[in-house]
Amino acid sequence: MPQSVDDGKKRFHLHRELLYPPLEFLLELIDMTKRHLIIATRESPLALHQAKSIKALLIEHHPYLAVDLLGITTQADKHLDVVLTEIGGKGLFVKELEEALLDGRADIAVHSMKDVPMELPSGLCLPVIGKREEPRDVFVSNRYASLAQLPNGASLGTSSLRRQTQLRAIRSDITFRHLRGNINTRLNRLDQQDFDAIILAAAGLKRMNLGSRIRSYLSTDELLPAAGQGALGMECREGDEHTLASIAPLNDIVTHDCIIAERALCRRLGGGCQVPVAAYAQIHHGVLLLRGLVANREGTRILRAKLEGDYRHAESIGMRVAEELLQQGAEKILSEFK
Repeated sequence: MPQSVDDGKKRFHLHRELLYPPLEFLLELIDMTKRHLIIATRESPLALHQAKSIKALLIEHHPYLAVDLLGITTQADKHLDVVLTEIGGKGLFVKELEEALLDGRADIAVHSMKDVPMELPSGLCLPVIGKREEPRDVFVSNRYASLAQLPNGASLGTSSLRRQTQLRAIRSDITFRHLRGNINTRLNRLDQQDFDAIILAAAGLKRMNLGSRIRSYLSTDELLPAAGQGALGMECREGDEHTLASIAPLNDIVTHDCIIAERALCRRLGGGCQVPVAAYAQIHHGVLLLRGLVANREGTRILRAKLEGDYRHAESIGMRVAEELLQQGAEKILSEFK
C-alpha cells in the first residue's frame, strides 16, 4: 500500500527528533554527565576506606556521577593522647565534617553511626544509613583466646565507658587502660605488649580485612553494642534535592529503622560516649526488638530494658525503652558522668 501523508510526517518527525533531540532532553543529558558530589571524611585509614566504599556504591548506581573525597583531620584525631570525654566526646569526630557541609565544601559526610551525636546541627539531616556490618565487639589478643582466659590483673585496652562498665561486671579483677587511635595504632600497641588484650568493634576490623586478628566475639548479652555500631550514615544539607536523590538508593530500610530506635533511646537519656549507654535493635518478620542498657562506673549496677513492637514505630519504641530505664533509676546513674 502507498505510504500516507500522515505516516510520512510521523517518520519525518521521528527522524528529526533522533538527529535533533529536544532542548529539554539535551539539558537533562548535560546535567546527568556533569553531576559531581564531594564526600567529606576523616583521614584515618578506616574512615577513608568507608568513604571509598560509599563512593563506589554511588558510582554503581549513577555511572555518570563524579565523586571526590575531601579528607579532613578532626580535633579528635589531633588529640589521641587525651580521653575523648575530657575534650568533648565523639562529636569531635564529626564537627569539622559538618562544617564542610554547611559551608558548601562538601555535599555528603560519611560517618560511623556510633560516632554521630544524637542532635544534628540546624540545616543538616541524616537521611541514609547503609546496611549494617557485624555489630558486636571483639576480643583481640596475641596470648589469650577469650576474655575468660585473661589472668587476674591482666591489662585490657579500651577507652569506651560503655565497654568498661559492662566488662567490669564480668571481670572486675582485670585492669582497664586508656587506648585510642586508629585500628592499626591500637593493634600495634597490642603487638608491642602494651596490653594483654584489647576490645575493638568487629565491623572496623572486617572492613579493613583484619578479621584474622579477632580471637573471639563478645555476645550482645555480655557486651551490648553502642547505638549505631556497625552502620555507616550519610549526612547532607536539608533541601539539597540533588544529593538526597543521589544517595537515596544506598539506604537500607532495616538498618535505618534499627538505628532510629537506638538513637531515640540515647537521645532521651542524653547518651553519648561520655556516658555508658548501650542500645541494640533487631528486626525479624516486621517486629523490632530493642534492648537498652545503662551502667554505673564500677559495673556493679546495670539497668536493662527491652521492648518489641512494629518496626514502623521505631522512634516510639526507643523512647519507651528509655523511659523504662529512667523509671529504674538511670538518671541518677548517668548524673555521675555529667
